[in-house]
Amino acid sequence: MIDEFFRAFLAIFVIMDVLGNVPLFLVLSKKLKKKEKIKSINKALTIAAILLMLFLFFGEGILRFFGVSISSFKVAGGIIILLVGIQMVLGLRFRERKYEKYEFAIVPLATPLITGPGVITTVILLVHSVGIWITFLASVLNLLLVWVSLSFSDYIYKFLGRQGADVMSRVMGLILVALAVEFIKVGWIGI
Repeated sequence: MIDEFFRAFLAIFVIMDVLGNVPLFLVLSKKLKKKEKIKSINKALTIAAILLMLFLFFGEGILRFFGVSISSFKVAGGIIILLVGIQMVLGLRFRERKYEKYEFAIVPLATPLITGPGVITTVILLVHSVGIWITFLASVLNLLLVWVSLSFSDYIYKFLGRQGADVMSRVMGLILVALAVEFIKVGWIGI
């Protein structure tokens, strides 16, 4: 059970890219005062948590409704996670993101940065493989870590620096690519 929890926690931690999101948060929130930053963090985490819990508790039902097998979803989800991992490792942007017209706490912070397609896919697959409660606990702990990292983003960035944050993001991306290959392999065998 501890191994399963650690695996679930690490998978979610890597795909959320907790430390990799710190520099982007600092750029998006640079004009805000401390109180406004905390308000934005709380709003983003609330929306990200609602979205995450929706797919955690109802994701398999949603797949069944659309007639998608878990094995097919593992392959498809593995491909998405693979692309996210490659993007992290190589520092690529697959498309230019235009977020100026949105409140940044919702888009891009809550989704897709905290709870995006990769996290949703990972959570659904983890529920299937390790169970709902282990995945729930791993998700809650990761959301708490996101809150802490964003709340103390100034200090974390001073400690890591831009290069340190980039290195952490790339290492997490490499782990994510390996996880994606595992999802694809297991899904393919199941088909």
